[in-house]
Amino acid sequence: MRPSHEANVTASARALGAPDASEPLAAGVWTLAGGRLIIAEVGLPATVLVPSEQVRLLAVDLPLPSRTKRLQALPFAIEDRIAEPVDSVHIVLGEEVAPGRYLVAVVKHEVMARWVAIVEEAGLGHAAIVPDVFGLRRPDEGLWAVLLDSDRAIVRAGDGTGFAIPAIPTKLLQTAWDAAGKPPAIALGLPLPEEMWGGEGATDTPSNAAYSGFDLRQGIYARRRAALTNVWRRLGWIVALGAAAHVVIATADTVMLRTIADRREADTRALAAIAAPGANLGGDLAASVADLLPAGGSAPPDTFLPLLTRVSGALGPLSGAINVRAINYQANALTLDLDGTEPGLVGRIDAALRASRVPGSVTRSPDGSIRITASNA
Repeated sequence: MRPSHEANVTASARALGAPDASEPLAAGVWTLAGGRLIIAEVGLPATVLVPSEQVRLLAVDLPLPSRTKRLQALPFAIEDRIAEPVDSVHIVLGEEVAPGRYLVAVVKHEVMARWVAIVEEAGLGHAAIVPDVFGLRRPDEGLWAVLLDSDRAIVRAGDGTGFAIPAIPTKLLQTAWDAAGKPPAIALGLPLPEEMWGGEGATDTPSNAAYSGFDLRQGIYARRRAALTNVWRRLGWIVALGAAAHVVIATADTVMLRTIADRREADTRALAAIAAPGANLGGDLAASVADLLPAGGSAPPDTFLPLLTRVSGALGPLSGAINVRAINYQANALTLDLDGTEPGLVGRIDAALRASRVPGSVTRSPDGSIRITASNA
């Protein structure tokens, strides 16, 4: 997988086999960079890679028997692990990465809607939208796979999750590595700091094999179907007219479905009573059953890495003008001391944090350094 920043300078789209503007964008892997699509690889199913900095990937325990039940329980399972309100984000249920544990992606609705608008306008409405971290093969449990270049570091963990942060300053990557328990790392790009090295043979190459099987276009953002031909449009009108003639029958069906639903509710209450004798099943059956689900581990929610990712993402455009002197995290507050002498830098940093909706303050110390204090509030 080629980093998005290199796509503009390595070869033209035509040299990489991209179709002419007059040809349909039917296949190939595309990278979204700077608000536009750049062809990265041809001959693969239509896929658009988006920046992983704006996607939160989690491994979530959902020991439920069906996908429908897992989707219903998913918002409750992650609400204490994300900083944003659940209704402000798009939640995607992915593959099972361990028995009863599933990969979950979280993206702000405004970000997802912008990505969909870009691919639709480019004629790639049929393409999957995939975080670019899935361009790395999933390493063995307990390892990290790290694609490091001059601009950013993309990390894939052994549990299937991953993230991306700016490569400069390198202290951000090492701090995230420390917070994850210092897993041995596999270097896929530039050499890693010696203390992160995974030992002899800990090198590999990126792979696009992981692109398939994960797609952010689910739910309200599901991929559209190809446009219907005139013949199919006519057939659609015929079907619609036939459906209108059966409104009365549909009304009768609705009554029957209500009866079936009541029977299934009774069956569900009976099963819940067997599984949890003595449990109080109130009028809201769904909420009562959800209360019976395992509450998860006792470990506190992970707040450091999400906050660090948000702050580093906001500072990405300014990475060439600042240098991190120190990072401190205490009492849910992240403090970064920066060196930077450009005029108006404090105001630019403050504006970048505001634009990314990161609560925090920016001040300049008497010694000339700049201090950022951010929190999850």
